[in-house]
Amino acid sequence: MKITRALKGLEHPNLIYAVDNGVPIHIYPDREDIRDYYVPIEPTLGQDIERLLMDLEEIFVDLVDGTELEAETPEERETHLLELIERTCVIREDGAEQKGTWFDFLNKVLKYLNQLFKLKNIEKIYVTPREYQAIKYIILRDKVGLGVLEPLLKDPYIEDISCSGLGHIFVEHKIFSGLKTMITFKDMGDLNSFVVKVSEKIGKPITYRDPIVDATLPDGSRINIVFGEDVSKRGSNFTIRKFAGTPLSILDLIEFGSLDYTIAAYLWILLKQGMSCFIAGETASGKTTLLNALTTFLPPDGKVVSIEDTPELQVPLKNWTREVTRASREESNSEVSMFDLLRAALRQRPNEIMIGEIRGVEGNIAFQAMQTGHPVMSTFHASSVEKLIQRITGDPINVPKTYMDNLNLVICQNAIHLPGKGMIRRVTSVNEIVGYDPVSDTFSFIEVFRWDSSTDSFEFVADMNSYLLENRIAPKLGIPENQTKKIYKDIERRERILRKLHEAKVTGFYDLFAMMIKIEEEGLI
Repeated sequence: MKITRALKGLEHPNLIYAVDNGVPIHIYPDREDIRDYYVPIEPTLGQDIERLLMDLEEIFVDLVDGTELEAETPEERETHLLELIERTCVIREDGAEQKGTWFDFLNKVLKYLNQLFKLKNIEKIYVTPREYQAIKYIILRDKVGLGVLEPLLKDPYIEDISCSGLGHIFVEHKIFSGLKTMITFKDMGDLNSFVVKVSEKIGKPITYRDPIVDATLPDGSRINIVFGEDVSKRGSNFTIRKFAGTPLSILDLIEFGSLDYTIAAYLWILLKQGMSCFIAGETASGKTTLLNALTTFLPPDGKVVSIEDTPELQVPLKNWTREVTRASREESNSEVSMFDLLRAALRQRPNEIMIGEIRGVEGNIAFQAMQTGHPVMSTFHASSVEKLIQRITGDPINVPKTYMDNLNLVICQNAIHLPGKGMIRRVTSVNEIVGYDPVSDTFSFIEVFRWDSSTDSFEFVADMNSYLLENRIAPKLGIPENQTKKIYKDIERRERILRKLHEAKVTGFYDLFAMMIKIEEEGLI
């Protein structure tokens, strides 16, 4: 079965859907709990699973040589393990699953002879086709992947994976919201052992001395681990924020209801003309998703420098410099901070600076960049424009209040629970920063767009009254001062273009960017 967002809000779902390169997933209702079950349907070996895997482990130890030990990448490890399985397993021709048959007897004899004479050339295990496929799956899952988490990581509908200590592992699903898995930890020792193995696999070993790890998985997902009961009273915990392979486009977000065509057209013209923009919201509200989507509106011939703690941004422009911070190792002075990278970016002549998230003193440098004519785009943790201004002008960022108007635009994005729709993400407001009045010690900003929760729709509040469109954009486009209202016709034209592209199903992130280049080359905007 293929699932779509039309299933959002479905009560007590009971369905199975397929996952590319993964296992089928069963969403099963739990009528006694607010969270339903998320059950990966993995291949199993029944009662023989432990015996067969233990036998294979013993044989692998004897067969492995220096080549296998040198395998560093997941792909190399997978190749070597598949070779070992091929050398070890013999598939029964008849495929029958008869216990106590000649094949089981032969396995026991071969194992005995191997132990007695150490004869590697007869180290074989006879299995059925079903057993063979299950063996391959489980060994690769545990030896190459992250064990029981692997089916969750391969499911594109999963956004977050979290373990809060002993008990269930929970997931946030794009369609069915919060779900609980059948994966549970009932013993502190098992939980700690699992967390240590995960940290070692990602190359960030965790210890009681250094109990917190922030890292990036090979697929780009972000993982945070807190180890030990002394700092996490319910036991070690971890959270994984999944990485989307191809970013959602602005038309995808319109289809999901996150914003509408008019907002997109407005943002298109502002970003095209070099306005600086912050996307404000709470955790997991979709800030980075929107920031990625907006990059298709940037001038295609420009240079972008992106700066992040964890690489999440994806920019379609060819001239893209991607920089990531580096933590200090032990006592060496090798740290490279956001502040350092942002200062360096100012000397790289970018047309646009993108910052994954502004948290601290790097915000001050970001405003200096805006003052020197470098447009800046970033995400920011704040629930409103007022809260954003408070944080920017307070410790530790400390941007002077008179500098605030260097930031042109604040988009507020929120995750909201609506009856019948579950958890949704919406652009709740788009705001233009006008300036600061030192006499009254107040900031002026105009709410351009507003989301109406009662109708789940958007209102162009500042239609024919936009400060940025009339005072900043219109002059750049050569529109006379007494005819600035013409700029709204440009918004309407861009809105029509976006609608036609959507109708033509040009919705992919990179496809849309390619079309933006053609639109500009043909002079349609």
